[in-house]
Amino acid sequence: MAHFLGEFECKLDTKGRMVLPAGLKKQMPEVEREGLVINRGLESHLVIYPRREWDRIMEELSKLNTFERKTREFVRKFMRGATELGLDSANRVLLPKSLLEYAEIGTEIVLASQFNKIEVWAKHVYDEQWEDEGDDFAALAEEVMGNLNKRTDG
Repeated sequence: MAHFLGEFECKLDTKGRMVLPAGLKKQMPEVEREGLVINRGLESHLVIYPRREWDRIMEELSKLNTFERKTREFVRKFMRGATELGLDSANRVLLPKSLLEYAEIGTEIVLASQFNKIEVWAKHVYDEQWEDEGDDFAALAEEVMGNLNKRTDG
């Protein structure tokens, strides 16, 4: 599966519908046929998955040992609120009210591509993440990526 690219600012209408941006829709031509799934993210945001990616994740989850309490708890929390989305004739998707409340989303949102999924953020929350970025990104990059290609021949 190809990875998504880009950030898209969108507005929700009074019913909680969002027009799927053309630039994003082009990146997932199967969306009209296969649909999407949305659920809670690990932080205060939502995540949209193409159906094929969601099915892959479900396959992985089905391999976990459900006799372990932490596994059951994780699966319950991960699945809570998961909802299928379909495009209407105007290329809109209806976002579930309970998920919008969870992510404190009003009318302005940002869709942020993350490899094989799309994060959905309240615009003000998304913007707050970048206010005090400073040197933090350089330090984070060094910590996360710094040892990827570290030479061991010495």
